[in-house]
Amino acid sequence: MQTKRFTRNNPPCGRTRREFLWETGGGFAGLALIDLLSTDGFFGQLKGASVDGAPPALLAPKLPHFPTRAKHVIFFFMNGGPSHVDLFDPKPALTKYNGTPYKGKVKVGSNNRPIGYLMQSPFEFKNHGQSGLEISSVYPHLSRFADDLCVIRSLYTDTAAHASGNIQMNTGNVIIGRPSLGSWLSYGLGTLGNDLPSFVVMTDPRGGPIGGTSNWSAGFMPAAFQGTLFRSKGNPLLNLATPEDVSPRTQRNSLNLLQRLNRKHLKDREQESELAARIHSYELAYRMQTTASEVVDVEQESEKTREMYGLNNRLTADYGRKCLIARRLIEKGVRFVQLYSGGGHGPETWDGHVDCINNHSLHGYETDQPMAALIEDLKRTGLWEETLLIWGGEFGRTPTSEGLGKPGRDHTRLGFTMWLAGAGVKGGQAIGATDELGFEAVEDPYHVSDLHATVLHLMGLDHTKLTYFYHGLEERLTGQRGQVIEGALA
Repeated sequence: MQTKRFTRNNPPCGRTRREFLWETGGGFAGLALIDLLSTDGFFGQLKGASVDGAPPALLAPKLPHFPTRAKHVIFFFMNGGPSHVDLFDPKPALTKYNGTPYKGKVKVGSNNRPIGYLMQSPFEFKNHGQSGLEISSVYPHLSRFADDLCVIRSLYTDTAAHASGNIQMNTGNVIIGRPSLGSWLSYGLGTLGNDLPSFVVMTDPRGGPIGGTSNWSAGFMPAAFQGTLFRSKGNPLLNLATPEDVSPRTQRNSLNLLQRLNRKHLKDREQESELAARIHSYELAYRMQTTASEVVDVEQESEKTREMYGLNNRLTADYGRKCLIARRLIEKGVRFVQLYSGGGHGPETWDGHVDCINNHSLHGYETDQPMAALIEDLKRTGLWEETLLIWGGEFGRTPTSEGLGKPGRDHTRLGFTMWLAGAGVKGGQAIGATDELGFEAVEDPYHVSDLHATVLHLMGLDHTKLTYFYHGLEERLTGQRGQVIEGALA
């Protein structure tokens, strides 16, 4: 009987199937990673590593354009549009004219809603700190740090719609597809740690912001610069844990195998940043299996610290946990952390159309103690001197109600408030002003691009020099506009 002869395969990887699965130590666990790479488009037209096949250090620390104190950013994003006239921009004229029809030049609100009746704030404003900064009763804990806040009362933006408003506040443009602020900072400065992403986002358990992941996208930049979504409870990232039947040695050998395949495959190909980002993300995920789980384990903190952040209170627990994790993240070198308050749509966000009073009372309560605790903790640990804080939403709310006797307020893009605090910021002051009623920025008006230019400046970056070449243009976060708000600088 004639024996059938088998010839040795010569696959692209230079290994037989048996060698591929066993001799390299990858085993069948390697198949899952190969499938992951295939899904990511790895076996298409690939380019993108250094000569020896290792991914370029896209997130390696980089020097700023000029010396600066700030190394990290924490952005408290009040999703839905917080009302400046109820929080940081008191308007006595609203009390005087409360309930009277508005007769100014603004004729309609968002989505062509008619302008309603002037409505006074139900919240009491008081002077706080040595500076006498006026803050409403919504934020009693935060008010203790009035002398640290630089309140910018004269911001304006280009849209009064939530989706485009969120996108513009995060990326500088109303159009989806551009890099976010956190991505620009990661691109310009890199990260200060190796075991966590440079840019972390934590959303509200009630839902994410309108616009979704576009709010923390890397846009036309390499994917390594995009935000990584963390959960504030349980495993920070889904599917991060290693299967129980896969040993650390097997997993490490699988990744080593992928690196060798990359090296062989890329020798003859041009560079492509997307591949470098993928390679980096797989290695980072491996390192994060331990570090990320540890950083969200707030049970390591003392009972006093957890109580300070409000973790024992049902209403403050979620944002308190996010704020505490934010401190732990920047301790590990994370560059940019964004913490969302309010999720989904309507009253579950700061979008107080129906009842701005109860809406802001709730969301203010949820965030007040946690933010104040974080400020106190940053000062205690010494991180205050190198951390920049940003507070605000996508736009503001009108000084009018949406009908006589109705306590809701509409959106406004013409004038609203945000504040900065921390490293490099001159606190205890209010910059700019809206008109007598709070409708429009009239004194030192600043566009969103000016805010972005100021944040970059505080981080040591010149917004006109931080560029990324794309489609024949040197793109900037601030586009063709933007000026640093000099009065905000210490």
